[in-house]
Amino acid sequence: MLTNLSFQTVAKEQIKFLKFPKEEVLCKNQQAKVNRCVDLQRALSLGNLEREKVKIFFMDVDGLKKVETTVWGITDTSVILKQATIIPLERIVRVA
Repeated sequence: MLTNLSFQTVAKEQIKFLKFPKEEVLCKNQQAKVNRCVDLQRALSLGNLEREKVKIFFMDVDGLKKVETTVWGITDTSVILKQATIIPLERIVRVA
């Protein structure tokens, strides 16, 4: 799953200027969606308890991106980063 592709690194401050389509990047891969949720919960715990950063790999209208940041919150539709920066859940490819 997108392991050999190149992701452009972006600063978390730039995410608010990106445009995100509504389509799900993981399409019909239900197990990948479950793994994404588990990884995001782990990232949330690491951020809140340990103040550790994770890498979030995602897609905007221009292609593949990655950011290294702390996850501050998760909703049913979004991941919340510092300064109320939001990445739509359906645009996240993976979390490491």
